[in-house]
Amino acid sequence: MLKEGTQVIDKHLSSLDVAWNLSVPRLVEQAIARGEGQLTATGAFATTTGKFTGRSPKDKYIVDEPSVHSAIDWGPVNQPISESQFDQIYERLLRYMKGRQWFGLNAFAGADPAYRLPIRVLTEYAWHQLFARQLLINATDDNLDSFREPFTVVDAPGFYADPERDDIRSGTFIIIHFAKRLILIGGTEYAGEIKKSVFSLMNYLLPDQNVLPMHCSANMDSSGRTALFFGLSGTGKTTLSADPNRRLIGDDEHGWSDRGIFNMEGGCYAKCINLSREKEPQIYNAIRFGSVLENVIIDRETGVPVYDDSSLTENTRAAYPIEYIEQAVIPGIGRHPEVIVFLTADAFGVLPPIARLSTDQAMYYFLSGYTSKLAGTERGVTQPEATFSTCFGAPFLPRPAQEYAQLLGERIAQHGTQVYLVNTGWTGGPYGTGERMKLAYTRAMVRAAIDGALEDVPFEREPYFHLSIPSHCPDVPSDVLNPKHTWSDPEAYERKARELAARFHDNFQRFSYVAEKIRKAGPPVRG
Repeated sequence: MLKEGTQVIDKHLSSLDVAWNLSVPRLVEQAIARGEGQLTATGAFATTTGKFTGRSPKDKYIVDEPSVHSAIDWGPVNQPISESQFDQIYERLLRYMKGRQWFGLNAFAGADPAYRLPIRVLTEYAWHQLFARQLLINATDDNLDSFREPFTVVDAPGFYADPERDDIRSGTFIIIHFAKRLILIGGTEYAGEIKKSVFSLMNYLLPDQNVLPMHCSANMDSSGRTALFFGLSGTGKTTLSADPNRRLIGDDEHGWSDRGIFNMEGGCYAKCINLSREKEPQIYNAIRFGSVLENVIIDRETGVPVYDDSSLTENTRAAYPIEYIEQAVIPGIGRHPEVIVFLTADAFGVLPPIARLSTDQAMYYFLSGYTSKLAGTERGVTQPEATFSTCFGAPFLPRPAQEYAQLLGERIAQHGTQVYLVNTGWTGGPYGTGERMKLAYTRAMVRAAIDGALEDVPFEREPYFHLSIPSHCPDVPSDVLNPKHTWSDPEAYERKARELAARFHDNFQRFSYVAEKIRKAGPPVRG
């Protein structure tokens, strides 16, 4: 580890009062002394994030300047902001920063030294610095010589933009300036914006190195067989990859290069609503000193976290270093994956709990990225909302979707990777009528897919999405495998299935450049 006080800084920020690379105990001390939160009975630091308990995707911007102008997929996800707009916000932010105590960290994104990116993080809150320290890969005395030309993240929850003066949507902002290697975050206390802005950086930079950046978790078995789990927040990436029988590589963000896969982070960021030792023992046991709990209600008398209390938000979170997971793979590097799992939380309740995909279907469902936004993960989301999030990570993809899809298709074909679609959403009816798929069943199906237990099982093709469903799976009732059998009203199921199939078809119209064989791999068009 770096000694406290070690710093690598540029002239623009050199005059600030910054406490550099503080240890975890020092950061916890500072956070408590500053009234930012409390210690719990588990030793974890608990805090709240104010009015924003999720990301603010409508307040994200990229500076439209010559080095990136032709490469960004501009639109509602990647909103342009001018250099002059950026400069006037940054100048006022610099004035705000002077005279205040800041906390600084030298770190990296990317476990593979061939592709790691130096990151400097300056935070106004001590607990935000603790969060960054636990989520990123910390610089050490041994690798500090590679800490060159870092991107700097300035995180200032107490500073707000002026929407009228700055010509942006609100006082909250997350702005990336690639040419100046700067990220500015203001007007939000939600620490997840730090990690996701770094992820957006990697999603832009890695394809130029022929590396596929992926919004997925990863684990491996004792022999090194690797599996990836794609999915938006709340679909089960962290839960399903934290398997006591497998070794965790990472829970959220990875790259896939010619050398294999690698974790972009050094920690995990798990949803912990209804967390229990029985269902998710690895995550439960990781929440100890050095971990950060966000928006979890703490019992006033005992200091014990009340994980089933969603009075602040459904999006309660725990951040902890990956080494808190028993037998985690450190550094987070694995070989080319044998199996990929696309996770979707189907609010319609009509997709099968597991289906095997052909290569063309894999491309179709990757580009579609169908799932449901779950309560609390974004501002304003209070119940599941069906959505199509390209590549299972549209909010974080600066480039056009076809660039990521092409890289994935090439790697699946090259390495013979088998792909499955797994529905962790609803069964027996849509949200409000059906019930959420049992975690025990999902674990059993995923385990069977990864271990090869489904390779010799007969499959049948259902009529609405042309997905191949296994006839049986160890430890899963056969009726559960075909969603139609779980509905009490077959006609209601058919109506919902047709409705969702039509949504797939309508959404895919925007991919006019896609080969016809991939287009035909989706649900059949019905009159």
